[in-house]
Amino acid sequence: MGRTITVKGIGKASAKPDYVVIGMDLSSQDMDYDKALALASENITHLTDAIVSCGFEKDAVKTTNFNVRTDYNSVKDKNGNYKREFNGYVISHSLKVEFDFDSKKLSQALSTIAGCLAHPELSIRFTVKDSSAVSEEMLRSATENARRKAEILCDASGMKLGELKAIDYNWGELDIYSSTRYEVEDRCLGAPMVMADAAIDFEPDDIEVGDTVTFVWEIKES
Repeated sequence: MGRTITVKGIGKASAKPDYVVIGMDLSSQDMDYDKALALASENITHLTDAIVSCGFEKDAVKTTNFNVRTDYNSVKDKNGNYKREFNGYVISHSLKVEFDFDSKKLSQALSTIAGCLAHPELSIRFTVKDSSAVSEEMLRSATENARRKAEILCDASGMKLGELKAIDYNWGELDIYSSTRYEVEDRCLGAPMVMADAAIDFEPDDIEVGDTVTFVWEIKES
């Protein structure tokens, strides 16, 4: 194999958020498994009904995680020894609903969801609807960055960049979310007048992503 040069390209891309993801976590617990399951089902029904009342389709609510586990307490007996005491079955259900960003719609959805009988824990994140476009921009940026570095190194060394031999990239999922934190105290979420009728018009911060790609080129005498 001839002489080569290995260069790591740094790619960057930015995008304006145009999509909202509301995460909703539900938890149900009972000493009886069937009752815990029934309670979980009831909570999901309350949550789904609330979301539908905001104008969403029923199938817009997606499950991201479902977990059933047993819960135990550590209890000291009369001899001072600790033992595990069964505390019931815990059913955790994580769901999400996504939609095009609109500050008023977001406020209305949060107010309605928080006011439902299920009382889910909420999280709000801002992203882009077409994440592939951001990924492509970042990869093109990394490629251009690596080639520019390779050409500079070759020119400084009296060499010439030859054929591209290899590309190494870890195809992991990029975290394409805005750093903007959208948090509202529970007591405010429960007040429809505050959230729905007095919504604040705002713009989430731009999304900034970056990653690296490794390239291997053949080098020749110039």
